[in-house]
Amino acid sequence: MEIRHFQLEARDNSRVVRIFQVIFGILCIIVALYWTIFQFDSLRKDQTLWITIFFLVGFGAYQTAAGLGRITRYIETGPGAVILKLNAYLPAARIEAAELKKVEIYPLSICFRKVNGKKLILRFGLNYTDIIVPVKDEIVEFARINNLPVEEMKEEL
Repeated sequence: MEIRHFQLEARDNSRVVRIFQVIFGILCIIVALYWTIFQFDSLRKDQTLWITIFFLVGFGAYQTAAGLGRITRYIETGPGAVILKLNAYLPAARIEAAELKKVEIYPLSICFRKVNGKKLILRFGLNYTDIIVPVKDEIVEFARINNLPVEEMKEEL
């Protein structure tokens, strides 16, 4: 089984857009540092300006990370493991096939049940439905190769 990678985001930005994101992020951080160093008297007089500084640094870090491709959500399947990056800010979770008890497939999500009783849920949402079927097919194939039970579940309201 080869390694398959699926983006769970809306689209992949072009190289030009990513370069502008990195440049803009670095500029935001530079402006925040400049203001902190050279306008420190203003910061002492008006404490609410610190909120602006923290916002600029956070936004700059976010834009830089987005431009470098560090915050994209994805799922990656390989011969013996599934790698899930469910949140843009948290690191990816690696699930070995030996850790899995079963896989439950719902219409808009996939639940990975582990042997230790914990579960990890991949939620697709309704915005980008074109990725749901290929990901589900790949997870079913992963489970078949690794001899894991797969259950098709129905969500009832």
